[in-house]
Amino acid sequence: MKSFFQVRDLSEIRKMKSRFSICGTESVPLSASPGRILAADIAADIDLPDFRRSTMDGYAVAASATFGAAEGSPAYLPVAGRIEMGEIPSFSLPAGQAARIATGGMLPEGADAVVMVEYTGMLDDSLIEVYRSVAPGTHVIEAGEDFRKGDIPLKPGRRIGPAECGLLAAFGYAEAPVYARPRVGVISTGDEIIPVDAFPGPGQVRDINTHTLSALAAADGAEVRAYGIIRDDETALINICRRAVAENDTIFISGGSSVGARDFTVAAIQAQPAAEILAHGIAIRPGKPTILADIGGRPFWGLPGHAVSAMIVYKAVVRPFLLHLAGHAPAADRAGEIHPGMPWVPAHMSRNIASVQGRTDFVRVRLSEKDGGMTADPVLGKSGLIRTMVLASGLVVIEKDREGLNAGDPVRVFLL
Repeated sequence: MKSFFQVRDLSEIRKMKSRFSICGTESVPLSASPGRILAADIAADIDLPDFRRSTMDGYAVAASATFGAAEGSPAYLPVAGRIEMGEIPSFSLPAGQAARIATGGMLPEGADAVVMVEYTGMLDDSLIEVYRSVAPGTHVIEAGEDFRKGDIPLKPGRRIGPAECGLLAAFGYAEAPVYARPRVGVISTGDEIIPVDAFPGPGQVRDINTHTLSALAAADGAEVRAYGIIRDDETALINICRRAVAENDTIFISGGSSVGARDFTVAAIQAQPAAEILAHGIAIRPGKPTILADIGGRPFWGLPGHAVSAMIVYKAVVRPFLLHLAGHAPAADRAGEIHPGMPWVPAHMSRNIASVQGRTDFVRVRLSEKDGGMTADPVLGKSGLIRTMVLASGLVVIEKDREGLNAGDPVRVFLL
């Protein structure tokens, strides 16, 4: 094992995602696919649409038959027939005539445009007047205008939302090929930790981390299994870690990551087969004592016991690994970002904030509107105060090469 408490730079940690494999694949019913991550190319099996269709209620015409039409000098067109949505026209449109058509209806041969019903008037059942000229293609979607057969508009790594779900349906996918949800095991450690339904005595605290970490991972699409509270007993921790490693794709264990005589996380990791500690300490604040290990190809995280530190480490460090396991399309890490794709808003700092060079700081801030812009107000408090996360709107990153931020500095606030 490398030296105990060897601090790694955050950029080094982020590069380690690639050593871990994406979870397996499965097929799920289309109705259950929203929120899942595509695991295969999605190709059009037909032209979409596969016929020319009207986008308006009106009259299908040859555009040339309307040229010069105006309210003062309308074009008069005989009505050749009527086309409802879902019908195949039984006739071709003779030159100089029109066909009543519904939105979504198939244009007959001979028509290349649609005049909206608002710009027509019926003189009798077989004759209309047209008050406005139209160009070819007006209010018409051509066959294949959306997608051509064989097009691949969706690639692996794309999150399925309502639009993607609709496209899968349009291409005939009754089931969606997706990556399996990562299985996350959550363990809380410490003699001082008690269940949430117990009343804390002197020196005791309720188990916050099991619930915050479980909620964070579940919100990112993971299947979470909580293993409860493990006392400061090395053998018990080794055994529960062995079980969690066998049953999950990644493990979060909170508490026991700092250097102390009663912290057994490192010992529990070393006792597992094929275990390698990749980092024991990351140059960040909060969360410096974080551990990352590789146990049989699974990322194993030792997170701080303080609830706020654990939550911020999840957002800033752990979450990109979980999204990688889930199959999200990779994106380049960029300086000043917590991780690619995390939403942010621009703001200006309300006050000076100090930091130490060589360490990346994550500052909790609360957004407020001022003079037509957003101001980021630091939420001050120690890493053990859950109140600071409840009050915070987001996080501001102070990069390791900066000595703090000044009042008025432009920043990006990454929303929690």
